[in-house]
Amino acid sequence: MIEQSVSSPPQGGPPRGGPPPGGPPQSGARLPVRPDAGRFLILAVVFVCAACGLVYELELVALASYLIGDSVTQASVVLSVMVFAMGVGSLLAKRLRPWAAVGFGLVEAALALLGGCSALVLYASFAWIGESRPALVAFSLAIGVLIGAEIPLLMTLIQRVSRQDAGGTVADLFAADYVGALVGGLAFPFLLLPWLGQLTGALLTGAVNALAGGALVLWVFRRDLTPRSRLLLVIVNLLVLAVLATTAVLVDDFERAARRAVYGDRVRVAVHTEVQEVVLTGGRGEPLDLYLDGRLRVSGRDEYRYHEALVHPAMRGPHGRVLVLGGGDGLAAREVLRYGDVRAVTVVELDPGVVRLARTDPALSELNGHAYDDPRLRVVTADAFAWLRGRRGEPYDVIVSDLPNPGITASTKLYSEEFYGLARGVLADGGRLAVHAGSPTAQPRTYWTVDATLRAAGFGTSPYRAEGRLTRFTAGPDRVRGGRPAPGDWGLLLAASGRRPHLGLAPDAPRLRSLTLPELASDARKATRSRLDGLPASTLVHPRYGG
Repeated sequence: MIEQSVSSPPQGGPPRGGPPPGGPPQSGARLPVRPDAGRFLILAVVFVCAACGLVYELELVALASYLIGDSVTQASVVLSVMVFAMGVGSLLAKRLRPWAAVGFGLVEAALALLGGCSALVLYASFAWIGESRPALVAFSLAIGVLIGAEIPLLMTLIQRVSRQDAGGTVADLFAADYVGALVGGLAFPFLLLPWLGQLTGALLTGAVNALAGGALVLWVFRRDLTPRSRLLLVIVNLLVLAVLATTAVLVDDFERAARRAVYGDRVRVAVHTEVQEVVLTGGRGEPLDLYLDGRLRVSGRDEYRYHEALVHPAMRGPHGRVLVLGGGDGLAAREVLRYGDVRAVTVVELDPGVVRLARTDPALSELNGHAYDDPRLRVVTADAFAWLRGRRGEPYDVIVSDLPNPGITASTKLYSEEFYGLARGVLADGGRLAVHAGSPTAQPRTYWTVDATLRAAGFGTSPYRAEGRLTRFTAGPDRVRGGRPAPGDWGLLLAASGRRPHLGLAPDAPRLRSLTLPELASDARKATRSRLDGLPASTLVHPRYGG
């Protein structure tokens, strides 16, 4: 490879900031540091920029999954669009090679601004417009283009600093890039997300990105910049940092305003637990609503319709020992504990924050009848699948599966054939399993896939439903804005090992507000009318539920 000094470019030579297009690499006599030090600094910046770039990608995936749902689809959209855009960015960067230094500085400033503000803009578009998919695609495309432009420009810069063959340079660049991506990928879930949250974490990442890119160009390559380009980079980077810092200061006010736009003006409690965002609205004389990650999980106006229909048909028969999977709000346990001959209730809940709120919040604990004060109830904080897999001991007469919608990707394994096989293993002879399975009206394919999966696991099933006035969390798109859910129905399945259970109510059933035997029979007929035959079972390796 031919090398050429650029200590004194000839009159009419190439523009400052890099070699001529297609020209030979140049060594760094104009640089303020030794070549080895300059090379190290460039690779360090590659490391930092790669870490920031991966944080932007993960931030988009995480926020899109939270706002839109179906994490598999959102991850596929973000990653595929970004990889395509990176290729486009690499091609576009060829035009910037004559001005590699100033071009890299501007690219990093733009990337810091877009990446740092991406989470905030996505959340704003969801809160005030109600749709964040166009913003998601636009940010994925723009950030991908800028990330793709980094390597060609850095390749040009590093060849100006150090005399090394192109193969060795590429190897060093990609090694620093991949290690940086590893650090960014680990920092996002273990540091940024739990300590700073999605919005502030993205803003801090953007600030680090701007400082790293700006420092490299304005110090190491400052002699290659014209006074005008140097002033331009200083102004642009200061503006970007000012925007990010100002936004970070105002992010709490923004989050409160956006939360009011999503949930209405009745927000009373909003906390980020170890697992999810939990929001309580109403209470203090108003109907209470519980939202988990933006999904209406409990509506105090008619939650009893759902919980009575879910629990009481399963209590027909022996019910001394009952297992509740999910249901950390305590409402399913409330219904179980209404039977005086129930000896023990075990609630397996993934999120201890929900249980803590159900114990301590006056409105929610009143709604669940102070179920957690009952000595018969025991709480286990665990993933339901893992807990069932390791479960040993006395079997249960009844299992109540009060889990999120099977169409939510994170819940898919809890509606798999393997999961129901584990549940069957902890059921006593003659025991029953009650399952919330989505809406047979709005999501018939999902509902009947749950039915097919139960039957594949060796259960007989009896389908039924319960109508609700406010059931948006199971019917259709499970997002609400302004606290105004839509009416719909809850799809339920009663299952028993090896036989089809009879739908009915126990002789000692307490007085119910919404459920009677004629209504139960009618609801079973309505659910059956939507039957879809021939659906395959959902398994861990082949999930069949859509978003």
